[in-house]
Amino acid sequence: MRSVLKVFSVLAATAIALPAVSVAQDNRPIVAVLAFDNNSIGKDRTDYDGLGKGIADLLITDMASNAKIRLVDRDRIQTILQEHNLVKSNSIDPQTAVRVGKILGAQYVIVGGFMNTSGQMVLTGRTIDVETTQIANPQKVQAKGDDVLGLIAELSSKLNNDIKLDPKPVRRTGDAGVSSPNVPAAAPVTGSQQGNAAPPKTPAPKAATVAPPPKVETFAKELPREAKAVKLDLATARVYSNALDEMDKKNPTKAAALFRQVIAKYPTFTPAKDNLDKVSKAG
Repeated sequence: MRSVLKVFSVLAATAIALPAVSVAQDNRPIVAVLAFDNNSIGKDRTDYDGLGKGIADLLITDMASNAKIRLVDRDRIQTILQEHNLVKSNSIDPQTAVRVGKILGAQYVIVGGFMNTSGQMVLTGRTIDVETTQIANPQKVQAKGDDVLGLIAELSSKLNNDIKLDPKPVRRTGDAGVSSPNVPAAAPVTGSQQGNAAPPKTPAPKAATVAPPPKVETFAKELPREAKAVKLDLATARVYSNALDEMDKKNPTKAAALFRQVIAKYPTFTPAKDNLDKVSKAG
């Protein structure tokens, strides 16, 4: 009996001595891609206003193939834009881009623009360092024809190959020197002022409330191979973008109808299928 108890004692001591297993943290930089600006000119310019959402959405899923970075899911970005009332305009200035990046907990933001003129599409993209607000890595691709997805893939390849994004700690509220409010020290109370009563205790200043760090809930998944092979024409890209816009406006019936138009023409275009499933469940 004593031998058994001795064995149990050794096992218990060993278990207590074992160090806790720590899970390695993913320190790959977090990148958010925002809707592209419409830089088209001419009388038909406004016809392409919604295309920027589709370009950003497809660029996110294409760039997700880069294992060195993490791309924030488009749905998460849209939620933040709506919660903070940042969707008033079709374009996002650098200051707003930095603000969105901080809210998302991203270290870098990718912004860009597109132009469609005389049968030629031009895409430009660049990165913004959320911490320093520095703009870098300007990229430009252009092509004649009607393969929007191919042009997005070309821009994605350039961004993935040329940008060097170093991991950075997530900036938390309070890191910038937020401290407790300055509370002046109470003057000592003498016995002549209060008799022999003990001086009242000065209440300790309340610590400043520090908000929890921003949390990125979801990351984008890579675009499947069959979807990458689709030669998405400009007209259908606009339909897809309009479907995303209706989905963001909480119009699932309209969004579903538009997604079905895209799928009818390109049955292997999985982004439209996935989003159709989302709006079908929501509706």
